[in-house]
Amino acid sequence: MGKRPDWNEGKLAELRALFPVLHQQINGHALVYLDNGATTQMPTPVLDAMRHFEQHRRANVHRGVHTLSQRATDDFDAARAMLKRFVGATAPEHELVFTSGTTDALNMVAQGLATPCERPAVLQPGDEIISTGLEHHANLILWQQVAKRSGATLRILRPDADGRLHAADLQALLSDRTRVFATTACANATGERPPYEQLIKLAREAGALTVLDAAQAVSHETLDFAAIGADFMAFSGHKMYGPMGTGALVGRRAALARLTPLRFGGDMVERVGLFDAEFAEVPMRLEGGTPNVGGAVGIAAAAEFLLAQGLPAIDLHVRALRERAVQGLAGIKGLRVLAPHAHESAIVSFVADHVHPHDIGTLLDARGIAVRTGHHCAQPLIDHFGVGATTRASFALYNTPDEVDQLIAGVTHALEVLR
Repeated sequence: MGKRPDWNEGKLAELRALFPVLHQQINGHALVYLDNGATTQMPTPVLDAMRHFEQHRRANVHRGVHTLSQRATDDFDAARAMLKRFVGATAPEHELVFTSGTTDALNMVAQGLATPCERPAVLQPGDEIISTGLEHHANLILWQQVAKRSGATLRILRPDADGRLHAADLQALLSDRTRVFATTACANATGERPPYEQLIKLAREAGALTVLDAAQAVSHETLDFAAIGADFMAFSGHKMYGPMGTGALVGRRAALARLTPLRFGGDMVERVGLFDAEFAEVPMRLEGGTPNVGGAVGIAAAAEFLLAQGLPAIDLHVRALRERAVQGLAGIKGLRVLAPHAHESAIVSFVADHVHPHDIGTLLDARGIAVRTGHHCAQPLIDHFGVGATTRASFALYNTPDEVDQLIAGVTHALEVLR
């Protein structure tokens, strides 16, 4: 089973006690929540931090002279600093922009590069954009659209038959017209972790701006933005035990400054006249409007919570759960696990002969087991494997080996019923 974290049953019980949502019954069974790739649950330290802000410090930030506004501004600035430390973006040339999530952050990059404003758009006719065949739709559709809008050409780094990406294939795609390379840190439909550090290095050496979707990695992988070397990195709060509607775009200041602001209004300007305006510096220029201050407090509290538990220990734990699930599911006749080799993730996705994933998911729910079924917003990758849809289980720090065993038993039962 590989190396295991030093988390015994007592430690897991202690952790699970911090998540109120887990302590309920679904259809007469104790909830087994295995849909963490879609949304993780929030622990009481995060809930308490957000509640304290809303009850005692709620005010609008920046330029307020009254005490509550100053306190709220301090909280907002502290949340930004905390998240920058959490992802290793602490150098002077690094900055973090608050967003509503990964999708918002990635759109901020793609549309910001394709939209002219103070100067011509970065993306021009004849330029090339490279994305990959592993992507969530949020890191593919937007590049399709900005390619059409800008006249650039979208090229795809395709996975092999097992769902892996290879540096040699990227090298063959790169050219002197490559302006952007966008990749995931972990494929949300299969759990594949591509060699994104190597891919990003190759793209940067070719002169391309590089974009990393870290949504599925941020909850358990230690991310070091400086070491990764990307120009942009996006992640979501609700994937890392924080609130929905929160996230961040981390970037090099010089790269962020090349983005055209997409939201115009308050707090993103230095000076405004009747017919013109001067935009503020990064990050303010990209954060128009009243920010989600309570959400920023929440996602920062989630980062603190993860650091307190230890990301290396969390990573070992979820990997071990995934390996246990793969081994158990592989023993079920007529069931196929996609990318069984992807042992560095917390996601396992599978299909069963002659049985629809929705039916499996429904029968699992009858036992209180929550999984995700469908294309997982990654239809090209699902098509690549030649399957119509899959059942996906995804693990978090609060999941237990017993819950994995319940999943395997539940799938076995479902197939017996459905066949």
